[in-house]
Parts: sequence; C-alpha cells; structure tokens
Amino acid sequence: MSHLENLSPSRLTLGRFSWALYDWAVQPVYSVITTFIFAPYFATVVVGNSVRGQTLWGYAMAAVGVLIAILSPILGAIADASGQRKHWTAVFAALTALGCAALWIAAPQAPSELRLAILGAVVLAVVSANLSQVFNNAMLPGLGRPERIGRLSGFSWGLGYLGGLTALTLILGGPALLAHLGHPLDTAGHRVERAVGPLIGFWIVVFSIPLFLFTPEAAASRTPGAGVVRHGLARLAKTAREARSHHRNILLFLVARMIAYDGLNAIFAFGGIYAAGIFHWSMAELGIFGLILLVFGAAGAWIGGLLDDRFGAKATILVATAGVTLASIGVLSLTAHSIFFGIPASGPAGHGFFASTTERVFLGFAIVLGICGGPMQAASRSLLARLSPPEMTTELFGFYAATGQVTSFAAPLSIAVLTETFASQRAGLAAVLAFLIVGFFLLLPVEERRSATVRS
Repeated sequence: MSHLENLSPSRLTLGRFSWALYDWAVQPVYSVITTFIFAPYFATVVVGNSVRGQTLWGYAMAAVGVLIAILSPILGAIADASGQRKHWTAVFAALTALGCAALWIAAPQAPSELRLAILGAVVLAVVSANLSQVFNNAMLPGLGRPERIGRLSGFSWGLGYLGGLTALTLILGGPALLAHLGHPLDTAGHRVERAVGPLIGFWIVVFSIPLFLFTPEAAASRTPGAGVVRHGLARLAKTAREARSHHRNILLFLVARMIAYDGLNAIFAFGGIYAAGIFHWSMAELGIFGLILLVFGAAGAWIGGLLDDRFGAKATILVATAGVTLASIGVLSLTAHSIFFGIPASGPAGHGFFASTTERVFLGFAIVLGICGGPMQAASRSLLARLSPPEMTTELFGFYAATGQVTSFAAPLSIAVLTETFASQRAGLAAVLAFLIVGFFLLLPVEERRSATVRS
C-alpha cells in the first residue's frame, strides 16, 4: 500500500468514501432494473404474461451469467498486468449507463423483435455493471489494513443498499410530488416504468465521478498495450494451472461462493416477479416492498461488517447463508391464499397495501432475506481480499466475479425450465434452495488465511 503512504488522513478518508460510493452508484441497476421495478414490469406488462415473462427473463439472466463468467477473469488478469483498475471501471460504468438508457424502448405488449432488443439492453447493462465491480472490488485490499477491510466492505455494501433505496424512493415519490405541485406526469404507455432505465443510467454517471477523482490507485504499468494483454493472459493461464496445488483454499472458497451466490442472486432477482405474479402487486407496492428490503439490507450489511472484523468473514457468511436459506423456504411456503405449505390465510383483497396475511408473511420473510443477504455478499468480498496475494488481487476478483456467474446461468435457467414445464412460478423458484444448501456445506472446510505467493 505504498501509494497510500503520502496521503493525509482526510485525503485517505475521502478516497475510501469515494470508493464505497461506487456501490451507491451501481446498486440501483440490481434493485430497480433487475428486481423491483423493471423486471416485474417486463414480465407482466411488456410481455403481458407473468409465466412467459419470467421464462424470458430467466433466459436473459442465464446469458448474463455466461458472458460474465467468460469475460471477468480475462479482463481481471489484464487489469492486474496493467494496474489500470479505475480505467476499466470507467469503461464498464459507461456501458452500464448506455444499456440502462436504452430501456426507454420497453413499451407495453411489445412484439417479439422489440422484446429481444429490450433484453439485449438489459444484458448489456447487467454484464457491464458486474464487470465494473470486478475492478472496483479489487481496489479494496489497497485501501486499508486487513483487519479493517471487513468494516469498509460492509459500509460500502450498506451504502449501496441505501443508494438503491434512495433511487427507488425518488422513482416512486417523484410522480406523486409532481402531481401535488400541479404538474402531473402523463402515465400513458407506462412512461414512468420505461423512464427508470435512463434515470438509472444518469445516476451511475453522476455518482461514479468521485471514485475517479479522489480514490488513490497504484501506478499503472508502463508495458505497451499489446504486452499487457499477453502478460495478463499468461498470468491467467498460470493461475488456472496452479489453482489446485497453490491456491486450493481460494479455489474451494470460490466454488462454495459460486454456488451459494447463484441461489442468493436468483431469489432476489425473481422475488419481485414472484410477488407480482401471486399477489398482483402494482408498481407502487413493488417499490415499497423494495424500499423495505433495502432498508433492512443496508442495516444487515453494516452489522455484518462489524461481525466480519470481530468473528471472521467465514463465520459471517455461514450464518447469513443459513438465514437466506430459511427465508427462501418461507417464501416458497406461500401462495396467494395460504402460508407455511398449506395453512389457509387471507389473500390479497385490494384493501390497501399489504393488507392480507399472506402478503405480510411474505414481507416478513423478505426482511430476513434483506438482513442476511447484505452480510453474505459483503463478507464474501472481504474474505477474498484477505485470502488474495496482493499482486493477484484483480485477477482473483475476476475469478470471483466469474465463479459468481459460472453457474449463475444454471439457477435462472433452472427457474425458466421448471416454470415453463410446470406452468408454475413457485415450482420454478424452488430451484434456489439446492444452490444455497450446497454452497453452505462447501464453505465449511475453507480456511481463513492468505494464500502464499508463488510467482517471481
């Protein structure tokens, strides 16, 4: 961390906060686009059939997983060779904003050709957002001492949840505020839902700027561009050869995290679609549901960061994964008119938000998901930062992103196939349990220690 030695405490604090602010900048892609607003809108309005819409969305998320799995380790190795982590972050942040902006085309009852273009824009935005975070995450070990990075990672993740919360609040409250001021929005053609993409694209551009201005970064390599690419790809090949012999502990962690994270992503990505299908929630109800989830997610991430530094990242991940698994079982125990796998209960009746027993129980399980999901993700990032040799950090975070996506096509694909086969959203979403349980048990033998350096 020699690049930090000459910085004043205030400059270093600003740099760390600016790094954490990037989670605030990019998180609304997941909370607004892929979870609470745009994904349910696409399934129920753009496609017009929640089962068919969930199927198409599942195939799109499967494509996202394949692309990230292929690209992230390659780009991570190249970035380690060049040292230009902020440069790559900027490139993919711009592509994320472009993909989001293109979602304005998502008109109701869109024909098949337009649906394909909409899903293409979603894939561009989500893949680019994930790739940008490969390079941003890799800056974490260089921003503080190992015994403190769990707190920084948890703070950053919590700030991300607050970013999603703020974006959702503005999207939901903006039209109401304008109407109150005498300037109602024309809601014909679902323009509010279509506008969330361009708004989130603008959000990313604005809030990523501090990272590029204030966060310190080690000096870039002076190797010519072609040499950097060759060297990066050679490093990647060597890491792959050495993985089982020299980095076995990291490999085991990455595999465990890969499987568990796939289940976590799936329950978050499809939870809003599931709720929209069984409860017929409006955009306002989905948005309020998202706000509740993000509030508890932010609290969980910050508390998890403290637990991470106190008890260790591995213990934090295990407890959080167990919580997510139990909450997912709870969500799947519900139908529109029953709870806990068959107990009759009042269903949605149109008397206010979340007025029925089934909706309230669903919210209770969703709160547990939020509280546990934040620490599960933040502690995984800090654990890899602790395990990684410094000169391999971005490369290993590339593998981290890749292994978070290598099987990530499997959960959405399983959901899509099971949903289509059984014509049931509930049957499709049950696939997430297998991923969470297997990931939990694979993490048990991982040792929380730094991998040895094996390169000259």
